[in-house]
Formats: sequence, C-alpha cells, structure tokens
Amino acid sequence: MAAAARLCAVLLLAGALPGCATSGGNPTDPLEPFNRAIFSFNDTVDGAVIKPVAQGYRAVVPGPIRTGVSNFFSNLGDVWICVNNLLQAKFLDAFQDFGRVVFNSTLGIGGLFDVASDAGFQKHNEDFGQTLGKWGVGSGPYLVLPFLGPSTVRDGMAFLVDTQADLVWRYHNVPVRNTAVAIRYVGIRAELLDATSILEQAALDKYSFVRDAWLQRRRNLIYDGDPPREKDESDEDSR
Repeated sequence: MAAAARLCAVLLLAGALPGCATSGGNPTDPLEPFNRAIFSFNDTVDGAVIKPVAQGYRAVVPGPIRTGVSNFFSNLGDVWICVNNLLQAKFLDAFQDFGRVVFNSTLGIGGLFDVASDAGFQKHNEDFGQTLGKWGVGSGPYLVLPFLGPSTVRDGMAFLVDTQADLVWRYHNVPVRNTAVAIRYVGIRAELLDATSILEQAALDKYSFVRDAWLQRRRNLIYDGDPPREKDESDEDSR
C-alpha cells in the first residue's frame, strides 16, 4: 500500500506540472524535464544496485534454474493476462491463457516448465493499461516513474490495478511476498542485461531512445501489432 501511495503522489505531481513544461519537444512528452530527472535517478540506482545484483544472479544461478523461476512467475502472470483478454473481448486469447495456466500448473509442475507453449498455447502480454487503451482511454503524457521506469499517466494509474491483481503482491506472508517480488524483478533485469549493454553503446541520447522505443512498443501491444497510422503534418497540409 505504501508503494501505491507513492505512485499516486507521483501521478498527482505529474498532473500539476504541464504548466511548467517546456515547449518544442516531443508532443507526447510535455513533462520532459521532470522525466529526465527521474530517468537519471533510476539509471543511477540501476547502475549502483540493481544491475550488479542482476549480474551476480546470472553468474551464480544456473540457466535452467533461472528459466524455471521465470516460468513460475510467468505462469502466475497468465491468470491476470487471461482476465484482461476477457475484458478486451479477446475470448480465444483468454482461452489460450486459461489453457496455459492449467497445463503449466499441472504438467509443468507448478509452472516451472512451460509445457503449454510446446502444446501450441501462445503466450500473451496484457495488462490493465492495455485494456484501458483498448476501451479508448487516452494514454496521457509520457511519464517516467521512480524505480518503475517508462509509463504514461494512464498506464501509471492502471499499474495500481495490476498490482492489486498480482498474485505475488497479494500473498499474505509479507517476508515471503517481498522476497518473491525481489527475485522476480532481479530475474527480469538479468534477462535484459545484454539489451541494456547494446543500448548504452548505441544510443546517443539514452533517454530519448528509451522513450521512443517504449512508446512505439506500447502502441503495438495495445493494437496487437497492427496500430492505425498516426496523423502527421502532411495529413494536415493536404486538407
């Protein structure tokens, strides 16, 4: 609940900032000065703490065990993914999500093995922010959240719902829950080590690169890989 309260405070602060925002930048990022400051903070924390822990995790824990841990958390996540597909009226996808949970929870020994993918049940990626986007709720300004990274005002608010529906976060034993959350996110960070190394070498402006790539990926996820063409200046001039 404390994390949710902090997130609410950040979102409320973001809503009060547009009057102070600079103009002439990316129209999706009117809060760029604020976002760059949070991005720099996150990058510093990642370099000092999270990345070294993830590197140690990958160096010490054997690959098959890391895969099993990732599969376990992915299986738990499929439950909420199924609900979001139902909310978006994607019933075939929801059926596949349900099948994944059944197959992986039983034949996959509690989700440690992803037997559902081998059986033809496709893995999906859905959350409540995508559901709101599917319902026509606008994304609002791009927003970088402390510790959590890229988001938008819509997705930041939706994250509060995602957290409440997260089976790991809802576990009643707090020490076990916190340990599980830490292991899950360290595992995710470990999987991204190679990608971040490439990013650090290739990007002239790391902030802009991450923002643009994240927004494009998010748009593709909401429209299931087939987003409508965005209007540009040439469209306006032709009228």
